[in-house]
Order: sequence, then C-alpha cells, then structure tokens
Amino acid sequence: MNLHTTIADRLLNAFPSAAYGLPALLQLSEITETTDVPTAAVECTARPRLFVNPEFVATHANTPEKLVMLIMHELHHVILGHTRLYERQSPLDNVVFDAVINAMLCWMFPERSTRALFTDFYDHRHPVQCFLRPPPRWSHTDYGPPPDALASPECAELADLHRRLYSEQGVGYDELRQALQTNGIAQELPPEVVLLGDHREQGTGSSSDGDLEHRAPELLEQVRRIVERWPQPPNPIVGRSMADFLKAVKVVPTAPSKRGQLRALLRRVAGRGGAQLRRGPSEREHMIESPLPRIDRRSAVLHRLGLRPIFYRQALPCPRPGRGGERVHIYVDVSGSMNDVLGPLYGAVLDCRELVHPVVHLFSTVVHDLPLAELCKGACASTGGTSIECVAMHMQEHGVTRAVIVTDGYVGRPGASSRETLQRSRLGVALLGRATHRDDLDGVVDHWIDLGKGTR
Repeated sequence: MNLHTTIADRLLNAFPSAAYGLPALLQLSEITETTDVPTAAVECTARPRLFVNPEFVATHANTPEKLVMLIMHELHHVILGHTRLYERQSPLDNVVFDAVINAMLCWMFPERSTRALFTDFYDHRHPVQCFLRPPPRWSHTDYGPPPDALASPECAELADLHRRLYSEQGVGYDELRQALQTNGIAQELPPEVVLLGDHREQGTGSSSDGDLEHRAPELLEQVRRIVERWPQPPNPIVGRSMADFLKAVKVVPTAPSKRGQLRALLRRVAGRGGAQLRRGPSEREHMIESPLPRIDRRSAVLHRLGLRPIFYRQALPCPRPGRGGERVHIYVDVSGSMNDVLGPLYGAVLDCRELVHPVVHLFSTVVHDLPLAELCKGACASTGGTSIECVAMHMQEHGVTRAVIVTDGYVGRPGASSRETLQRSRLGVALLGRATHRDDLDGVVDHWIDLGKGTR
C-alpha cells in the first residue's frame, strides 16, 4: 500500500483531525517516506513536504490517535521554530520545548488513547524521558504519584516542577530550562532519548530556521488556522499558550527620514486633517495588560492562591479627543521578519507622537500594549510570529475605530469575524520591510503607504 495514501487516510479518518484542519495541511504538503528523519519533520519551503519515518510510525505511532498527536507535535515545532526563543538551540532547549509541547497536548487531548504516544514511547523511570510524558496514573483531574525517576527525596524540587508542568499551574520555558540545567539534566542528550518532531540543524529548511512568512507563507497560514481550531484552556496557563512565547527584546530607536509619510497617513486616518489634539483637563483611563508586575486586586488574589499572573492590569490616563480629530491607535508589527527595521520604525512612531494614542500596540501572535514612554526606552515583546487575528480582536475589545498598522504585510488573511471588525474601522497600513505584500489585508484597508525597506 502506498505510504502517502496510508498516512493521509489515517490522518483524515482519525477522530480529531478533520475537526482541527489537518486535511488542508495534507493537501498543501506532500507526504514523503524517509528514514532521514527520526520521527517526522516539515520542510518549510514554498512547496513544503511532510517527512515521516515509516519505521517509527509502524512501531510507535501505529494508531490513528498516536499518528495525529505526532503531527500535532510537529506543527508546534513549526511555530516554535519561527519564534526562535533562543538564537542557537542546544539539546537542553529541545528537551524543554518538547516537554512543554507534550504537556500542552496532554491537556488539550487528555484521553488515554491520545496521550499514549508519549506514555508508551517514554519511560517514566528515566530522569530525562519522564519530563516528556505525564506520570503513569495521570488524568486531567488527578496528577497521581510522580514518575519513578523523581520519587526519591533528593528529587523533590524536580518532582514539584514535573507536577506543575502537568497540572493547571504550568511551567514556563525559562523556569524549566534553568531547573534542568541546575540539576545537570540534559546537558548532553543521552542516546536513548529520542525527541519527537523537527530538531534538525538550522540551514536545512527545517522549522527552526525561522522567517517562515517568506520561506513558506502558505504553510504558516495553514498552521495558524489549525492552531486556532485546537481547544484551549479557558484561562491562560503558564507554558500552555502562544502568549507564553513572548520574548522581551531591546530596540534602539533611530532617527527616521520617512516620518513625513507616516505622519500624513496618521492625519488621514485621524480625520478632520488630523490636527494635534487640544490638551485639556478632561481625561479618561485606558486599561492595558502588561507583563510588568503591579499590585492590583486580581494579581493579589492569584498570588495568595499560589499562581503567577502572566499579565497585570493597569490604568493609563488618556486625553479625551478634542475638535482637532482623534488620536490614532497604532499597531506595530514586531514579528521576526521586522527585526531589521524596528529601530527606525520606533523612531518614526515617536516622531509622530502628537497624533498617536498614548498606548502603542505591539503585535505578533498576541497584542502587547506599551505606553509611549516605554517605547522611548526601546521596550519590545514579541512571540516572533504574526497574526492579524489578534489585532482585530484587540480592536473589537477596546472599541478602536481608527487605526494604523505598520507591517510588512505578512499577517495572514483575517477570518470572517475579524474582517468585519477591520472593515468597520478607519484603517491605514504602512508597509515596511525587505519584502512586502498587500494580499493578506486586501479589501479591509482604507489608506495604504509604502515606506520601502526601511524608514530611512
């Protein structure tokens, strides 16, 4: 029987696959049998291929549920490789990535048959493998006893880490990485530890190479649509959502020369000529969520419960609009493909601050609200990916009706609901970057400008 037909049919017939968008991925990707990859890998090119090791599938992914979990694990690697949390991934980084992915998938699909890929393949008595699977008697509502490898008193700290990893509390990447490094685990990956998914070296077309908007835009778009359909916990859990890939970076604002074009776009979107707002005593508060710790009722309660908030709410004063027009909300694309132009881009935004809302919205796959004062200091937080869906959702939640998006245009096509939100607003887009296009936002933008490869 042909491998392509066999694996495609099994994926199409597996119970969650059709519901979560895998058929579209299979139509986009050619399934190739090869023993050059240990388990499975996606070649992230314009014509992507899904490499599957038939020997691994026959031995370890021989049920529909296991096969689907293997592919879902690899889709997470596409996203993680794009975010590039660490510039050069070590064996320890790869163990951490896989541990969090596997814990995430166990919570999304807690049935015994689906998590069996991890529990059958990894040994809970091994000090590294035990982090790649839940404990033997784990369930969605009961963690049960810890894995045998962590049962001794001297492993109490690691046992607590494992319990939180596979519980509602969750564990972040940095915390897990530091704990494993401190305890000497996974400094060198033991030969008996085989990681799932794509861990090939960079430069091979693997998902770890990043820059997927340009190397494999259709693949990335399909992966985004698939991930959006996956079940998510009702409340964000540390290490369990795309928001946890948020990475803080520092940007040095530089003096731009094309600020006049951005200023003109802001005036057109602002309306009535976009004149500077009349300052007056009347102000209102704008609530934002920030990773910077602040004391409020919600965070205080969470701390008392032993939980660590991901974001803290704070109120910022916002001048009420005067007769000269509204201040424009500006959404700045801080995905990986924009790294080369963020310095002059920050400078251009700051040079137009009298037209800009006092809170700038940085977006990747999540929106991060940033006061202009923090933008002056070069603060930036990004997941590395890009999605227009988070922008539309933010605009709807905060009642934004006038906005300018600065991006290279590779943001994914908006869904029906997001398209309606964007079309109801007065929207301008400033295209910026080494490669730009308008296809994703075609039909929802009122005003376009092209700033070229940089704002200089």
